[in-house]
Amino acid sequence: MRRKIPNTWTLMAFEAAARHASFTKAAAELALTQSAVCRQVAGLEDFLGVQLFHRSKRGVVLTEAGLTYSRQVAVRLNSVERDTLEMMARRGQGGSLELAVVPSFATRWLMPRLASFQRANPDISINFATRPRPFLFNETEFDAAIHCGNVAWPGVEAHALMRENLVAVCSPDLIAPGTKINAEQIQNYPLLQQTTRPYAWRQWFTSLGLTVEHDMTGSRYELFSMLSQAAIHRMGIALIPPFLIEDELNAGLLTIAVDHPFVSGNTYHLLCPEGKAEGIALKQFREWLVLEASRYREQNRLN
Repeated sequence: MRRKIPNTWTLMAFEAAARHASFTKAAAELALTQSAVCRQVAGLEDFLGVQLFHRSKRGVVLTEAGLTYSRQVAVRLNSVERDTLEMMARRGQGGSLELAVVPSFATRWLMPRLASFQRANPDISINFATRPRPFLFNETEFDAAIHCGNVAWPGVEAHALMRENLVAVCSPDLIAPGTKINAEQIQNYPLLQQTTRPYAWRQWFTSLGLTVEHDMTGSRYELFSMLSQAAIHRMGIALIPPFLIEDELNAGLLTIAVDHPFVSGNTYHLLCPEGKAEGIALKQFREWLVLEASRYREQNRLN
């Protein structure tokens, strides 16, 4: 059965015209005439039975349907181009993985260890993109994701890596030199908040039997890397997993304000779509990552 797919040149002409909002600029990019681009777009509209552009003397503007379709076409053309370049570079050997990650975990824990995987698997390349919040795999080109929190995603296999232990940290200069503070005194300092964990401080205080009225008040940051920088610059006290700030703690840029590790209830997972879970490249990466996380937990006596 013949597929109902426009030819590649037609899609390229449409995508370029949509991106530039101009048939003339699209023609220049593709080394075509303006009339050729117009014919390609008009043919695509006939094929779809949908108007993609509003045309006027002042130029062209995407219709709502055209805007939606242009975004979808752009994703797929980019994917085909990426796969083509990958095939040309590797000559059919090895493979690549598109990985969605929570940024702080990827940069502070995963990246320093990734070289060992690359040495053992030189034919596999891993491409990273940040996705701090849940998404649907069927709307992306991702092969897997590393996520912290809820893993009730449809159609995925979840592989636990490590639980999230939070400790209260701050700049050594925030607290008077030579003094110690207790958990109850922390409420007298600015409490730095993590956007995706709005109840973290409340849960931390509750675990110590304390109730603090302003436990959800304070500057909010989406990433732990932002949170740690705010703490380093004496803006307040933050709750951060120690494995994300090992360098800062060792360098004395941050110090543990109160030694009370708190398990937040969140766990970092590798999520693999069921349709891609048995791919050779993903399987090798998954086995390596799960083993690496297990070794880290053992070395640091984490549950």
